[in-house]
This record gives sequence, C-alpha cells and structure tokens, in this order.
Amino acid sequence: MQAYVSSPEGKGPFAGVIVLQEAFGVNGHIRDIADRIAKEGYVAIAPELFHRTAQPGLEITYGDMASVTPHMQGTSPEGMIADMRAAYNWLQQQDNVKHDKAGAIGFCMGGRAAFLANTVLPLSAAISFYGGRTDALADRASELHAPHLFFWGGLDKHITPEQVDAVINAVKKANKPYTNVVISYADHAFNCDDRPNYNPQAASEAWAMSMAFFKNRL
Repeated sequence: MQAYVSSPEGKGPFAGVIVLQEAFGVNGHIRDIADRIAKEGYVAIAPELFHRTAQPGLEITYGDMASVTPHMQGTSPEGMIADMRAAYNWLQQQDNVKHDKAGAIGFCMGGRAAFLANTVLPLSAAISFYGGRTDALADRASELHAPHLFFWGGLDKHITPEQVDAVINAVKKANKPYTNVVISYADHAFNCDDRPNYNPQAASEAWAMSMAFFKNRL
C-alpha cells in the first residue's frame, strides 16, 4: 500500500495523524491536508485505501462517480481496518513520532473511516468531516477509544439529519466523549477548495476547531 507522508521540520518527537481520503483518491487536496497538518507539528500519513483495486497514485476527477464506484465496491470494513492498522504501525516505527499519541482525520468516505479507526486503534483524538454512511457503523460506538469531533453540513443532501442523529445518539448512548458540529450554511465537501461546494468560512472555522481539538489531545 502506497501512502503520502508529510513531516514537520525538526527532530520531534511529534504526534502522528492518519489522514483518510475522500472517494477520489489521495489527490492534491488530501496531500495538502497532510502538509497543513505537518505544519501544525504532526507527522501525517495518508494511506491509499483503494490499493486493492487501483494502481498506486490513483486520482479520480471530482464528480466522476462512475470511476469511483468499482473502487468503493472493492473496499470493506475489514480491509480499511487492515490499512489503518498498517498506517498506525508505520507511525509507531518512526523515530520522530510519539508512540503514545496518535490521531485520525477523514473526509467524506474518510470521515466514516476515521470513525472506524477510532474503534480499532488506540487513538487520542479522531475527527470526521461529513462522513457519509457513518450511521452504518453506529452499533460500534461503544468501541470508540478517543474523543471524536464530527462536522456536518446543514445543506448536505447526501447525509440526512436522521443519519446524523443515528450516529450522535449512538455515541451519546455509549457514553463516549464527542463534539458534534452542524454548520447550517455549509454543504457536503465544504472543506475542499477544489470542489463547487467549498465554503471558505465554514472550512476556516472547522479547521481552526480541528487543530484546537488535536492540540488539546495530542
């Protein structure tokens, strides 16, 4: 499995953060996220979750869902867990990475993956941006290891309020620490400046909160 890695300057040690892709691959946007996280003082690794069905370096044009579908169908919770464990284990093997602090952040498909990562890895913090179909994992809420920060777009037609409620109610019932943010004026993928739904204000505010969340826990 190929992965994109970005590290801060200096020897560290730094906390590690797993960056989990959208459905369009580890593309320029995801690499930029990893670079921005590295500038905040974390070693970031973005694993290519489609490596079972795609050549290394796959990037799919935004909106080309026909090309996305076979790779999405080629993923499974078991496969994602194996990939995220591999990324976590790689971080643990690096001399410049703290071995007791790790986080995860994901977007869209990666938002769901970040929730899954938090159920199987000893994370200290996890963040999900508009994680579609996270409600399908709601029955795993009791397995969450770390505080979880959720972002949703109030204008998002891909993720219904009922699906959001299913996730949050499950986490609440499991008595797990969480922060839930619904940005009423934002749509799906509001954080991605390469997509039509990009909302600079929502992206800026969500990023600032995300970095504060990581700083407090990592």
